[in-house]
Amino acid sequence: MESQSRPMSPLMTPSPSTTPCHTPTRPLSPLTTPSPTRPAISLQQPSKKNKPSKPGKVYRRVRSLFRSFPIITPCKMPVHLNGNKPQNGHIHGGTRMTGTLYGYRKARVSLAIQENPRCLPMLNLELGVPTGKLLQEMGTGLMRLTLECEKKQSVEKTKLIEEPIWTMYCNGRKVGYGKKREPTEEDLNVMQMLHTVSMGAGVLPTENTEMPDGELTYMRAHFERVIGSKDSETFYVMNPDGNSGPELSIFFVRI
Repeated sequence: MESQSRPMSPLMTPSPSTTPCHTPTRPLSPLTTPSPTRPAISLQQPSKKNKPSKPGKVYRRVRSLFRSFPIITPCKMPVHLNGNKPQNGHIHGGTRMTGTLYGYRKARVSLAIQENPRCLPMLNLELGVPTGKLLQEMGTGLMRLTLECEKKQSVEKTKLIEEPIWTMYCNGRKVGYGKKREPTEEDLNVMQMLHTVSMGAGVLPTENTEMPDGELTYMRAHFERVIGSKDSETFYVMNPDGNSGPELSIFFVRI
């Protein structure tokens, strides 16, 4: 069973002194004790087929009929839940995933999406905004990130989350670009150190001597993945109490 960090809002900006909680009855994990050696990677491959149940698939097909109108400016008009009210922190028709935003405060933030904390990332993006700036924006309230890519006339059928380059908007403002990349050794080490954490925020000790702060900030939460069509997907981070709707929404749109 996965252990969880101390209950907190997933969008709470962690202070440099924040460290992940651990269960007192267990020995200290790499999250709390820096180790001179890197942890062994024991993450599993994600399932090859993550198909939704038939009722959910039919529901999305019907819903897609009401989404037939093109999205002209998704950065200014984000897609809403369209009546899908969260119940117990879960959106009807959505798939629960694990999402992690992490990076050094003065470096670009990375986003990793996993089926669960013990799996290898199915998506790893480098976003064109410094980690510290993004955390500052998240601390001010609701946040909408929109990632746009151009629909190309190609014979090859590329899945939406497999697109390599994205134009990125934060609350309607263009903030740069995002790019998909294969997880590096450091990315995998971060996922490995967090493999027992399903939700929380804090900092991790690292061996990277090139960064002056020497600490890697992370925020991990449950993401609800809702597929609107082959050209639109949304990942929602739900409020822990399940009453106020999503605090963070990440829209992937191909136009």
